[in-house]
This record gives sequence, C-alpha cells and structure tokens, in this order.
Amino acid sequence: MQAENFQLSAYFQRIGYLGEARPDLACVAEIMRCQLHNVPFENLDVQAGKGISLAPEAIVDKIVGRRRGGYCYEVNGLLAMALAALGVPYRFVGCRPMTYPARRPRTHMALLARLDGEEWLCDVGFGSYGMRAPMRLNETDEVRQDFDTFQLTRPNEREYQLRAKVDGDWADQYCFDLAYHEWIDFLPANWLNSTHPDTIFTKHLIVMRQTPDGRVILFGGRLKTVARGEVKLRQVPPDEIDRVLRETFGLDLASA
Repeated sequence: MQAENFQLSAYFQRIGYLGEARPDLACVAEIMRCQLHNVPFENLDVQAGKGISLAPEAIVDKIVGRRRGGYCYEVNGLLAMALAALGVPYRFVGCRPMTYPARRPRTHMALLARLDGEEWLCDVGFGSYGMRAPMRLNETDEVRQDFDTFQLTRPNEREYQLRAKVDGDWADQYCFDLAYHEWIDFLPANWLNSTHPDTIFTKHLIVMRQTPDGRVILFGGRLKTVARGEVKLRQVPPDEIDRVLRETFGLDLASA
C-alpha cells in the first residue's frame, strides 16, 4: 500500500527520526522506536462515533498532517508506507488477539519485513504490552527489549505466538500464521472493531504511548504509568482528560 500524500521526510519529522533512510534492520528498529514514542495508540475517533478510514491518504493526513495517533490498522499502515518508501519488502499478517477470556477472530494486523536476509515481525499497533522492536521470525529464545521481555513460540507447525512477560508471568498476546493478506482484507475487521458495541474500542477510551522506560496507558478514566518495571495508577477526573491527552500523549485535540 502507498499514499500519494506520503512523504518520507514528513513521516520522519512526525516520529522524530533523525537518522539516515536505509533499508536495513538498524534503521527499521529505530523507526519503530521513534514511532512508538511519538505516535500514540488511540481510539478517540471510535469513541466519538466517527468512522475509521483505511484509505492510505486519510491515514497520512490524520497521523502525519494532523498529528494524531490511531489503532493497529492506522499506525501499522503508516509503518508499511515507510517500509515501502525505504525499499523494504514486507507483507501483512492477520493475528488473533489472545488477551481476551474468549476466543477472538483474527482482527489484529501486523507486518513481516524482509531485513538483512531474514523475516522479522514488526508491530507498532498492539497497545498495552506490544513489542518495542522487530523480532526475528524464527527466533524462539526470550528477547529482552528495554525493560520488557518477549518470545515468539510455535504452538504447532502452522502458527506463531507472541507472548510477553507481565508481572513476572508469561501472557499470550496474539498468534498468527503466514497466510497471505492484502490491505483490503482488514476492512471487515476494522468495521467490527470500530462499530460493534461489544468491542473494547467502542466500550472504552484507550490511549497508549511507549516511553524509553516503559509505557503510559489511559484506559477509561485510569492512567497507568509503567517505568522500569514499577507501576503507578491514578484516576483522572473527566474534566482533566483533555489535559492528559495533550500533555501526556501529545495529541492535538483541535484536530480530533
């Protein structure tokens, strides 16, 4: 996928990337880190009852032009455009979230990028305990990323499963296989996540931004800050939500 209004220089400015544009692992890893630190995972438009457009030009306008965030299809879609502009081969994978008590459909989108001769899982759109850097697809050992620990396992010969260590225990995040997916294949999942009354995105305000020390998450009226493994929680009164969105997450509310 690509958008006529996508410019790599404007994307780099939006995410705060100051390095060279190279189609290699080091560049993509730093781009992921910069995007995670500066483009929040957020569902403000879903909460406002607005439709979520997956038109590539609309994603660029929203995140780069209006300095907003987005959820998985939007932020990973933007990353896909950057990979294409860098000349990095990639493909989409459909993932089954495993953070719910009941089995869910494959509604999450991630990317597999071909870097330095190998395939790497790239994902800037899973929210709470999402990965922080590319993970080698065929690496099954534990991987330390800053203060987080992740692992890709093989529950069977067909699937891969991402899990994260949360409060000292392994927690399954999502699973996927290597079935071919096109951008258009995610339109039904986008409609489901943004409109169905029982999805987490229609039920709750969710905003998350990763930081060098951890992450900060606004879920409904609760603000959770994770820094170097330590967790702080506080309730945010309704009249303070706009200020938290602006000061903590850098969201331009005038464009929301």
